[in-house]
Amino acid sequence: MGQWNWNDSVNFLSKLTVRRVWNMTKVYSSYYISKWTKRPVQWGMPVSISFEPTTSCNLRCPECPSGLRAFTRPTGMLRRDFFRETIDQLYKDLSYLVFYFQGEPFLNPDFLEMVKYAASRKIYSATSTNAHYLKDAVAKRTVESGLDRLIISIDGTTQETYQQYRVGGNLAKVIEGAKNVVKWKRELKSQTPFIIFQFLVVRHNEHQIEDVKALAKEVGVDDVWFKTAQVYDYENDPNALIPSNEKYSRYKKGADGKMKFKGNNASHCWRLWHDPVITWDGAVVPCCFDKDAQHKLGSLQEQTFAELWKAGTYNKFRKDVLHSRQNIDICANCSEGVKVWES
Repeated sequence: MGQWNWNDSVNFLSKLTVRRVWNMTKVYSSYYISKWTKRPVQWGMPVSISFEPTTSCNLRCPECPSGLRAFTRPTGMLRRDFFRETIDQLYKDLSYLVFYFQGEPFLNPDFLEMVKYAASRKIYSATSTNAHYLKDAVAKRTVESGLDRLIISIDGTTQETYQQYRVGGNLAKVIEGAKNVVKWKRELKSQTPFIIFQFLVVRHNEHQIEDVKALAKEVGVDDVWFKTAQVYDYENDPNALIPSNEKYSRYKKGADGKMKFKGNNASHCWRLWHDPVITWDGAVVPCCFDKDAQHKLGSLQEQTFAELWKAGTYNKFRKDVLHSRQNIDICANCSEGVKVWES
């Protein structure tokens, strides 16, 4: 769930049921047994799921397949009826729902209705947005929807810095959108959503780390998170993104002068036991690093989630990770263990 916060955590805990806690226990237990024995065991259902509202985006960020329009998989919008059918299969065990993968969620016209449906099932929900569509009326509907956590990407405190990564973006719109949500939280006397400024630390904006903390306080958001950037060609870093401060980097310079990944490539991964990703069209992939759905583990257009979750294809991927994670492409640049969350 990211960084711990008292109010946010109390809200999450308030949605837990005995069944959901029991499911967590089964998932944790089966994961550690799998890790120790190197044999995939799965006793529970997902604790968390990431659902992709859309692959569309209004920006052109240089390390993002949505921004680059670089998908080889089908692109489109999540349908509300398909979302409801899937949630109805899972909600009794599901504790946490992430409404993003690729794309800008607010471009899906049914997005907030889907959030409202998740809230009716008492599932903690979160989304991440570039905040260009949070005009006053949408901000009000966002608060009313029951969304629990709103992550706003804000990678600079001046337009000049912001637009270097958020290509095509307008910082003034981001700040206005954030202020709109803060205003409606106060007017509606709502504790949610918990609003976060997320700052992707790269070379051209690392000098603004203290500035974004001040901006967050001025706007009235609840927290600031600093996130490390994934750079695909990190040995060459063609977009000059890797920051000089290694605290905020997934990479460090090796003895040979080349950049090395400093993440954890041990042969296990908690995500495969508790947190799958569902694309807009129903493909299930291992995690958020499989942005182009190259490791499709099944389709909800063809089988139920319960059938897919414990099927041979899924367990084979878990087994491969337990034995040779370093040889799986999407694991090679994984940020597990190197993210920085800081208030």
